[in-house]
Amino acid sequence: MNLKFLETFVWVARLKSFRLTAEKLFSTQASISSRIAVLEDELGVKLFVRDSRGVTLTPEGHKVLEYAEQMMDTMHALKQAIDTSAATQGRIRIGAMDTVIHTWLSPLVSKVNELYPAVEIELMADTARNLSEQLQKGYLDLIFGTDPLRHESVLNLELGSYPLCWIVSTGSIYHRDYASLAELARERVVTFSKHSRPHQDVLSLLHANGVAAPRLSCVNSVAAMTRLLRDGFGIGALPPALVSQELERGELTILRIGPMPPSLPLVMSWRGGTGLELVEQVVNVSKSVVAHYAENVGKAHFVPAELKKGEGRLRPL
Repeated sequence: MNLKFLETFVWVARLKSFRLTAEKLFSTQASISSRIAVLEDELGVKLFVRDSRGVTLTPEGHKVLEYAEQMMDTMHALKQAIDTSAATQGRIRIGAMDTVIHTWLSPLVSKVNELYPAVEIELMADTARNLSEQLQKGYLDLIFGTDPLRHESVLNLELGSYPLCWIVSTGSIYHRDYASLAELARERVVTFSKHSRPHQDVLSLLHANGVAAPRLSCVNSVAAMTRLLRDGFGIGALPPALVSQELERGELTILRIGPMPPSLPLVMSWRGGTGLELVEQVVNVSKSVVAHYAENVGKAHFVPAELKKGEGRLRPL
C-alpha cells in the first residue's frame, strides 16, 4: 500500500476538501482524486461521500482513518529520528484567551522552545471572539478559545473544559450560606468580559433560575478579576484553576451552592494548508502539554475531552 496515498487520504479527511488537500500536498485535484480512487480499490471500500455540502467520511472511512493516522505518526517519528540535517525554523503566531495564559501557556512556550529552539514565537492575548477573527483573517496560526471556528481552511479540536464555581473572599460579607441561586444573584456577580462565552452562560443560568436582572460585573482581565475577588468586591463565577493558590491559602472559598456555572470549553483551532507543517507540530505539542496539565491539576480544575476516533490522543510528553 502506497504511504503517499494514505497521507493523501488523511489530509482529505482532515481538511474535508480535495482542493485544499491538493494545495497542501503541492498537487492537483485530479491527482488527489486518483490517489483516493486507487486506495478505495485496494481496500475494497468507499472512503468518502462527496455532495453539495463537501466531503465526508463513510463509516468504513472512519475505521481506516484511525489506522492511517497511526501509520502516519509512526512514519513521522521515524523521519524525525533519522533527520538530523537541520533544525526546524520559522515563526508561529499563537493567540490565547486569558484563562489559558494564566494556567498552562508558559509550559507550552517552554516546550516549543525546547523542541524547536530556532522557531520564533509570537503571542497574542485577547478574547476568544477576537482571536477567532484574527485567525480567520490569517493574522494568527493557532488559537486557544472557547468555540470551534467554522471556516474551510481551519481545523478545530476540543481539548477539554475548565469547571466554574461560585468563589468569594474568605470572611467577606459574601462568604455565607445562600438559600438559592436567586438569593446569591442579588449580590454582585463578577465574571468574564461582556458577550464572552462564560458571560453568556452565566447570564442564561441565572435567567433560567428566575433572575431577570442579575447584577453582573464584567471584567476583561483575569488578573483584575482575581484581585477584585480577593478584596471582597463580589461573588466570582470563574474556574478554580485560576485561583488555585488563593484557594489553598484560604484567601478565597468556593460556595457550595448549585447549580454551578457551566464549564468553560477549551478549543484549539489552527490553519491548515500549504507550508503550515510547523503549525501541525505545535498542535501536537499542545495536545501533550494539555494532557500533562490535566494530569497534574485533576478534574476539579480541568476536564480533558474524550476525543473521537481519528482525532489523535492527548498524551503527556
